[in-house]
Amino acid sequence: MIKNVSTREEYSPPCRMPNGLQWYKDHLYVMDQQTDQVYVLNTEGYVVRTLKTPTENGSGITVGGGFLWTASNGGPSQFREKRPTDTDIGWIYQLDLETGDFVNRFRTPDGGGIHGIEWDDGKLWVTAFSPKAIILCDPFDLVVNETTDKIINKQNGKILGSEMKVIKKIEVNTERLHGLARDGDGIWCAHTSDKIIIKYNVKDGKEMERLVFSEKNPGDAPAPHGLSIKDDQLWYCDAMMVGGGHVDPVRHGPEIGIIKLNS
Repeated sequence: MIKNVSTREEYSPPCRMPNGLQWYKDHLYVMDQQTDQVYVLNTEGYVVRTLKTPTENGSGITVGGGFLWTASNGGPSQFREKRPTDTDIGWIYQLDLETGDFVNRFRTPDGGGIHGIEWDDGKLWVTAFSPKAIILCDPFDLVVNETTDKIINKQNGKILGSEMKVIKKIEVNTERLHGLARDGDGIWCAHTSDKIIIKYNVKDGKEMERLVFSEKNPGDAPAPHGLSIKDDQLWYCDAMMVGGGHVDPVRHGPEIGIIKLNS
């Protein structure tokens, strides 16, 4: 089912590249790819807290199990100076929810970069590039990656470099999977370059809905990066990427807003 939608800018972005969104209770967590900091906004759109994280080329963000989880693409980053914690490879980071401090990290299922991440009742949905897929993982059932563990030693009983057990994989055809938002019996996925958002059935992976932006000038439509749901409304952010191998259209600037179904 194809639906035409429009957008309404809701908050002024607190950063240059808002690349991931997550509503948690009454706060909106925003992942900035330029600085790899997380900005925490209240319901009026004001920043109430800023978290420094070890994320590298941060994209997705989610909250669950008492932790903050970030999708770390790896690098090298084109937008900031290299840090001692950078590894240039893709990770799923488990961080302290209040401070953004490191708790643990896990390799991505395909060993590559990662854009989208979404908590789902004790499990994590993540995007993958090779093959293009949305993958459900168990962050508490780990598989040791022996190759990685030869480089990264065990610390405090945690295997830094282990992989999460894969529970399910939904392979998709559309390019550049980005933000994820779990909704009923489906999961929304932003396909940034195509400027569409598709809802996939979490049981069989079939397409349920497709949202197409209805701006008169296609260049006015956002390139959706992050997604999140609050009060049955789908939120998006557009990082207006420049560089990094992407060719997102240059618009008036990055934005955070709400997607509206056209009547």
